[in-house]
Amino acid sequence: MSNQYSSLAANEALVSTFIDSMARVYMWMTGGLLITAIVATGVASSDAFMIVLANNPMLFWGIIIGQFGLVMGISTMINKISPMTALGLFFVYAALMGVMLSVILISYDLGTVGIAFGVTSGTFAGLSIVGLATKKDLTKMGPMLMAALFGLIIASVANWFMQSAAMEWIISYAGVLIFMALTLYQTKMIKTMTFEALQSGDPQAVSRIGVMGALSLYLSFINLFLFILRIVGGRR
Repeated sequence: MSNQYSSLAANEALVSTFIDSMARVYMWMTGGLLITAIVATGVASSDAFMIVLANNPMLFWGIIIGQFGLVMGISTMINKISPMTALGLFFVYAALMGVMLSVILISYDLGTVGIAFGVTSGTFAGLSIVGLATKKDLTKMGPMLMAALFGLIIASVANWFMQSAAMEWIISYAGVLIFMALTLYQTKMIKTMTFEALQSGDPQAVSRIGVMGALSLYLSFINLFLFILRIVGGRR
């Protein structure tokens, strides 16, 4: 009887720790979104900063390269740096993203931005719930989604030269579908990897998975938002 009670208590403790770990992932992701929103609003509200961005295209490209470098650095060095260092780099990335998205705030009506954000938030929340609740193995979705994402990037670059309105709509709707599927897939993978790390008794691994999970979900949210915004329209 005592062994049964011990096993039950251990399972309850594991479930409680798992819930806390998953909550931390979404808390970190939300923190990144808040940083992005604050920086984007601040930059868009500063005429001086916007003039600097407009007159210095190299600064713009420098931010893009910096973002790419941060993502690659976090991804490749996640097992060599502390989870808190990785989290700090993630927040720096989120701040740089805010600078990039500041252009959105002056290129679209704020009401349209609000609608797009609301739709994105509701869609993301629903997909996260499904991803956490589903018992299906979504592992096979990974390679297909990566191939679809690669195709989306190629199509976007090609249309940058073609300037086709019809292709723009196709890319936008395809982007929404791809990042919806990615959100579902990532949520399930984070759930599975977190639970396995907890069972192995490696708290550092749990934290690292949490940071990478927050970053991947953040990227899916931002891209989903941008594609939905393109569909909603309302450009000034």
